[in-house]
Amino acid sequence: MRVVFAGTPEVAVPSLDAIAASRHELVGVVTRPDAAQGRSKRLVPSPVAQRAEELGVPVLKPEHPREPEFQAALKELEPDCCPVVAYGAMLPQSALDIPPHGWVNLHFSLLPAYRGAAPVQRAVWAGEEISGATTFRIVKAMDAGPVFGTMTQALAPDETSGSLFEKLTAGGATLLVSTLDGIEDGSLEAREQPADGVSYADKITVEDAQVDWTQNAVAIDRQVRACTPAPGAWTLLDGERFKLGPITMTEDEAAPGELVVRKNEVLVGTGTTAVRLGRVKAFGKKEMSAADWARGVRLESGVAFE
Repeated sequence: MRVVFAGTPEVAVPSLDAIAASRHELVGVVTRPDAAQGRSKRLVPSPVAQRAEELGVPVLKPEHPREPEFQAALKELEPDCCPVVAYGAMLPQSALDIPPHGWVNLHFSLLPAYRGAAPVQRAVWAGEEISGATTFRIVKAMDAGPVFGTMTQALAPDETSGSLFEKLTAGGATLLVSTLDGIEDGSLEAREQPADGVSYADKITVEDAQVDWTQNAVAIDRQVRACTPAPGAWTLLDGERFKLGPITMTEDEAAPGELVVRKNEVLVGTGTTAVRLGRVKAFGKKEMSAADWARGVRLESGVAFE
């Protein structure tokens, strides 16, 4: 089939590469416009745009896919199907109608669970033991289209959203290509999602990522892992913000937020047992181990995170 791939962030690149290496003809890529980065606000192409340019594939960067100029350019490419991974814009019906086989999305959850923007982070935060990915035909309702296929992935006890993304992007790329194969040869039929089991995965904001040390240790552990690497769990000490990497559980006790500084470790009290800090990053500083951080700022036991 002739396909036009739509995607934007790094997690979409493995699927782009898999499609480029498949039997299907990659005739174009759709991605979000170049974005300003850093203090210089220099415009930088998306990871998908950069990879497409390396592959020598034409790239379309509409401000919004409803633009007539974009839709005309897409029609000229004559795609049979448009596979999608984390494109980042809502597709109007006029765009959905262009490819005969529609737009096929790879979503990083087992639909109908965790529809929405942050399925991987929300699954980790909820303490799920199994996650996965789903391919489905895009319809106007969010992540509600009929399903072509799924893959499952067990979560490790120390799973972060970053490590789970790595697993799902690799397995999901294979799933997406096999879905395109099945659509082309007619062996795959999309089935409507069940009405039961629908849940939503709202985007995790920076505010959501602030740790409340009165919560129990299990809840805090899940929150920190869900926010790793982005947006990054954080806490305050004397009004200064510190980002926190994954923590580990202990049997020690301390008051919620209270720091216990030892030679080679730093513990923090929670609503239940204390947790051991992993990596700590102060604003404008390099990330370091909690023990090195404590030595550097001459931290003593008894002070508390806010």
